[in-house]
Amino acid sequence: MDQEYEERTKSRQGEIGACSKALAYLSSDEAHALFSKSLGFVQVASTSTSSNKRAKVSKALKQAANKFHDPRLSLLAVKAKLDAFTEVKKSIQDMIDALLKEKADEIKHKDFCIEELNNNERDTEMKERDRSDLEAKIDDLTMTVDKLTKQLDALKAEVADLQVQMKRAGEDREKQNAEFQTVVADQRATQKLLGAALGVLKGFYEKAALVQERANQDDSQPAFKEHKKNENSGGVMGMVQGCIDDAKKLEAEAIRAEEDSQKAYEEFVKDTNDSVTESTKAIVSQSDMKAKAEQEKVEAETEHEATMGELETLSSESADLHKSCDFTVKNFDTRQAARGDEIEALKQALAMFSGASFSAFLQKQ
Repeated sequence: MDQEYEERTKSRQGEIGACSKALAYLSSDEAHALFSKSLGFVQVASTSTSSNKRAKVSKALKQAANKFHDPRLSLLAVKAKLDAFTEVKKSIQDMIDALLKEKADEIKHKDFCIEELNNNERDTEMKERDRSDLEAKIDDLTMTVDKLTKQLDALKAEVADLQVQMKRAGEDREKQNAEFQTVVADQRATQKLLGAALGVLKGFYEKAALVQERANQDDSQPAFKEHKKNENSGGVMGMVQGCIDDAKKLEAEAIRAEEDSQKAYEEFVKDTNDSVTESTKAIVSQSDMKAKAEQEKVEAETEHEATMGELETLSSESADLHKSCDFTVKNFDTRQAARGDEIEALKQALAMFSGASFSAFLQKQ
């Protein structure tokens, strides 16, 4: 684009030079005498001199057109050769109008470029901030979901462990109760058996003592050898009674132990159920939090995808704008100045065709 601009600038400068050279031919004393009038241009009869001048002007314009490849100069060369500059003046005026329009269009295009480039840059910055915020939000939500997932896994494992412990405690309680029933039954059977044996012993020794007492009271009866009580009878019955007492004591201890075990089991079941209830509530609450975080993450990811699409569109628009605008913005002042010089030269040429003084033109130069 820079190369094209340089070529176009050179072309414009050559064009201006050609027009100036043409004006030099047209501004000679002979030409000035032909078409310079105080009230404007007056058509003059064709003479050999004016025809020569037109031929020279036409030739100069044609050479410039060939050199700079400007079809407008070619058209002017043809018109300069065929008429007495009426059409040439009109063409110069058309060129001036076209250049003024190009100048205005370029100003409008530059303003459009600056505005659109600024808007694109502003929108891109805003979308970049949105993208950064969304990425940070997605990262936070990802961490939150991961954290809640781990907590839920831990709570579920805790509930499962509590249920296993409660099941094992119930099994242990059943075993303990079965052992208690066995111990109590054994102790009670022992007490019953020993009680029966003790009753037999007590009945025998108490009856023997009563017979002995009666014999001592009736001296008329034939005397037998004195019957003495077994000295070990008291000790045997005492031992039996001790066994009975021990059995009762063991039974009482077993009952107390059973009551304590049952109470401890009930408290354990209650505490475990409370823990399971709390953990279940926590699971429900954190499951809701996780579902909400996952939903927000999906929405953020969708919004992030849309933002990336908008950034891509803005990037494409920026590339198109720079492709269309960089040359205009970069070379605006130079191009405007060159186009202004070209317009001024054409205006001076038009003034000369319209009868202005060539000396005045030289003073301007």
